[in-house]
Amino acid sequence: MLPTVPFGPHRITRLVIGGNPFSGGSHFSPELDRAFLDYYTTGNIKRALFECERCGLNTMQSRGDRHIRRMIREYRDEGGTLQWIAQTASELADQHGHIRQLAGEAIGVYLHGTRTDALWHAGHIEEARDYLRTMRDAGVEVGLGTHRPEVITHAEERGWDLDFYMACFYTLSPGPRESPVIREGSQTDERFDDSDRDRMTAAIRATNKTCLAFKILAANRKCATEADVRQAFDYALASIKVIDAVVVGMYQNHINQVATNAAIVAELCAAGAAPGTDRPLRSGQSPGPSLQ
Repeated sequence: MLPTVPFGPHRITRLVIGGNPFSGGSHFSPELDRAFLDYYTTGNIKRALFECERCGLNTMQSRGDRHIRRMIREYRDEGGTLQWIAQTASELADQHGHIRQLAGEAIGVYLHGTRTDALWHAGHIEEARDYLRTMRDAGVEVGLGTHRPEVITHAEERGWDLDFYMACFYTLSPGPRESPVIREGSQTDERFDDSDRDRMTAAIRATNKTCLAFKILAANRKCATEADVRQAFDYALASIKVIDAVVVGMYQNHINQVATNAAIVAELCAAGAAPGTDRPLRSGQSPGPSLQ
């Protein structure tokens, strides 16, 4: 198994497979969205998850819609063992009932970052706490997703009751936006500015809560070569805390991205990014709370 970090009473690997490709959300182009949907039949999703187990991952992350929940049920019936961290599906009307359903199947649930950010832009961010309370009452690890570092700062300054953040390296949009899974083509309005990474990683290091960093590869924009991929992983693992993990969507159609990414993370962790080691830190970086 790859190195792990605490996640409430559980431990998760520092590399978590993300579920956007399973749902046709590339954040790159409508053509890639459709390619994801064509390739990722239920059978191919399950094959990718079993490959994750073979390569040392122990956790997956995905949206908690009915399609994905059905796939996970089949995967578990076939002996699959990956733990699941579930994102709320914003299109469902009864979000509180939805959260309670997810809590019976996942080790952690988090409020969809697009929904969180919409509340932020509308001036109603405090409403997000209602969903977090439902998660806490349901007995699951409580998470808040966002693409905006100021949301994390806001929650930290006010002592929100939560366990982890799902933190995007890129803001994507200066204003409200829709997920491409819900509205096809919405990614054409998204932007990927590397200066966003520094702002988000600063917010990640400033909290003692576990952060799951995602879009570390800028949604396919840092994947031209394996060296580019490795550099993006190196930046991410060196810039977040040693109690944090990275979440990466993987497309298995042409190459075994699961095996490639697992090997990169194993190598970087062995070089000093693993929990409890003394990897040199970037200027101003905090190693976060002790894991002992």
